[in-house]
Amino acid sequence: MSQIIHPILLCGGSGTRLWPLSRKSYPKQFTDLVGDESLFQASARRLSGDGFFAPAIVTGSDFRFVVLEQLAALEIVPAEVLIEPSARNTAAAICAAAISLEARETGALMLVAPSDHVIPDPERFRDAVQAATGAAESGQLVTFGIKPDRAETGYGWLELSDQPDAEFSPVPQQLKSFVEKPDAAKAHALLAGNMHLWNAGIFLFSTTTILDAFRTHAPDTLAAVKMAFDAAAKDLAFTKLDPAAWEECEDISIDYAVMERADNLTVVPYGGAWSDLGDWHAVWRENEGDESGTVLNGPATSIDCSDTLLHATSEAQEIVGIGLKDIVAVAMPDAVMIAHKDRAQDVKKAVAELKAKGASQAETLPRDYRPWGWYESLVIGTRFQVKRIVVNPGAALSLQSHHHRSEHWIVVEGTAKVTIDDEVKLVSENESVYIPLGAVHRMENPGKLPMTLIEVQTGSYFGEDDIIRYDDVYARGQGAKG
Repeated sequence: MSQIIHPILLCGGSGTRLWPLSRKSYPKQFTDLVGDESLFQASARRLSGDGFFAPAIVTGSDFRFVVLEQLAALEIVPAEVLIEPSARNTAAAICAAAISLEARETGALMLVAPSDHVIPDPERFRDAVQAATGAAESGQLVTFGIKPDRAETGYGWLELSDQPDAEFSPVPQQLKSFVEKPDAAKAHALLAGNMHLWNAGIFLFSTTTILDAFRTHAPDTLAAVKMAFDAAAKDLAFTKLDPAAWEECEDISIDYAVMERADNLTVVPYGGAWSDLGDWHAVWRENEGDESGTVLNGPATSIDCSDTLLHATSEAQEIVGIGLKDIVAVAMPDAVMIAHKDRAQDVKKAVAELKAKGASQAETLPRDYRPWGWYESLVIGTRFQVKRIVVNPGAALSLQSHHHRSEHWIVVEGTAKVTIDDEVKLVSENESVYIPLGAVHRMENPGKLPMTLIEVQTGSYFGEDDIIRYDDVYARGQGAKG
């Protein structure tokens, strides 16, 4: 590559069409839907190595420590993590990343990519990126178009100026137009015409070029994002954009705000396999099924099923399908979703219905992820609650106390370093400790492996807002969870 490329990973979506696995509290990019790594980790690994600088991440506050933890597992240290105060679509996110990168390196090339795509051939994708660098360096806004293999109505399409060759070689050419998500008849016509590609939402351009494009086509977005960046606060390893200024940003995609208005557009075809895993039908397609086309994930059993996905997440819960055809069935401890594959895009309607009725399952997983690890409630009664808590190696919960509950901790794996008022001691496996109501306490994991304990709470109120926080290595305020 003629110039080092700075990957920008967009990591703020909620992925409601993959409910119940993907929820607002822990969206699909952090799950291992395909392979042994999360989609986010696979994206970061794909855009690393020779020719790539360390990635910058744009995400929400709730996911900032998940991002660091998953990157650390790959031994990747991000160049920057920008925190969006609220979701404002891709235009504001990309503008913020461009302003930040421009401040570090004027005119740098930035490769913007969602963090939840599946690209099984990373070398071929990197070759396509390399083929696009010349156009980006010359002032073009480059987008990557995917070779279509079906008449897809869930994607936008890109109209080419020249017909691609049989291999869909990554030869840059002028982009003729954007096509909105088509109906079925138009999608079949686009596929048959061989002059259109799927719009992947992946872009390559210099900071100079994209900021000039914002200045010309979306000056209000540029002004608001610039104010949010200039007033941003540094918080540990994060840059938190200013909430007041950020609220002034229009909620609009980069396509609508800039790309469809610009005239310096180049498209590079990509002929390899690709999926945005936009719904459960796509998950079924991306997994290898048996001879009947049935895909089993987790503890699942199929009897006389065909072209069906059975997906279970808990070893304590078996999902069984009998005589099913073209069905998606997803079982989690707190929610079950069953749909025809042709209705997979409508799962987001179910999420809206659940939110309207106030069901916590709409947005929240049973497992609650925190900077130090995670916890899940096992049993809840009127005067007690039992949790399983897993603390990462070297991590620590905040120094805190509670007004309404006492706690009993039983260590079942590893060793806990426990602070209770002025006493500090180690608690090993099969040992327990009691924390009286009002005692100032903290648990830490001094070991090299995750530490697991069972927490039994007794009292009159168990809300996460019953926390008086005295010290926190993660710089969270009073009442923050965990």
